[in-house]
Amino acid sequence: MADSALPTMKQYNQVLAPYMKPTWPAAIRQLITTLVPLFVLWTLMFLSLRVSYALTLLLLIPAAGFLVRVFILFHDCGHNSFTPSVRANKLIGFLLGVLVLTPGEQWWKAHAIHHATSGNLDKRGVGDVETLTKAEYEQKSWLGKLGYQLFRFPLVMFGLGPIWMFIISHRLALPRFSRKETMSVVWTNLALVVWLGLLSLLGGGVLNMLMVILPTVWLGGLLGIWMFYVQHQYEGVYWAHEGEWNYVNSAVQGASFYRLPKVLDWITGSIGFHHIHHLSPRIPNYNLAKAHNEQPLLRQGIKVIGLAESFTTVRLTLIDEQHANRMISFGEL
Repeated sequence: MADSALPTMKQYNQVLAPYMKPTWPAAIRQLITTLVPLFVLWTLMFLSLRVSYALTLLLLIPAAGFLVRVFILFHDCGHNSFTPSVRANKLIGFLLGVLVLTPGEQWWKAHAIHHATSGNLDKRGVGDVETLTKAEYEQKSWLGKLGYQLFRFPLVMFGLGPIWMFIISHRLALPRFSRKETMSVVWTNLALVVWLGLLSLLGGGVLNMLMVILPTVWLGGLLGIWMFYVQHQYEGVYWAHEGEWNYVNSAVQGASFYRLPKVLDWITGSIGFHHIHHLSPRIPNYNLAKAHNEQPLLRQGIKVIGLAESFTTVRLTLIDEQHANRMISFGEL
């Protein structure tokens, strides 16, 4: 759909407004149906260490799925869209952030910048997946090109990416942010010492804790990075320079509708309806599908990506500014 054919933000807000109301019953229900199964699975994983680590790794799969769902609730808290209370969102978000090894205030700030700049060629670099233009890549030295190629290599991005992001990067304060964000890193790290120490005491030692928590975080992190990646890196995704960049277009044409099977949609908190989330981050995850299904306007001009098609997006690595900012692969250079 051409840019001029998209509705205005005012028109979108008229249909989005009824869905921007978080409720306590829905939030409590999600906390129970997410945290109880996760803690049960973690308990079973610790117990399974006495039997077979193969059984532990089998239990890892659903545990990682529930950890992804924890991250979605944590994410909603940062948008103040999970519960009606700002204070409760901050407290719940902090505690959920400990479970997903992510400092709330720092991550929420970076993510807010992502929402305000998604698809803006002149404001890349915070809260997004590093994506170079063809010209930027060609201007790099051979070592710089190799580094970018390695970063975009799927086994590195999705295999090593979770370790870098959740184990290492989230332990460090970003110098560009304020004291509030820095202290969120400090408090999260201290809380992690207590939480992981308690798990070590109850679970039979530090090694047992690492054998349960690290694989869960790795697989959950892999799935989370994949979800973020595929919703902003695809054929026809929106890119524009600052003077031409438009918030509505960045949301509708720069964030996909990732159509998933129902079980995966539930695990990922319906974040696949990403175009709606970008149009209004104030909509709770539990209202996204409802908004999409009830409002035809929200189904116009969007990019729909199916599960099978999504795996083809990993070949797209660069932005070709000379050809309508389309995404290309290294093989097309």
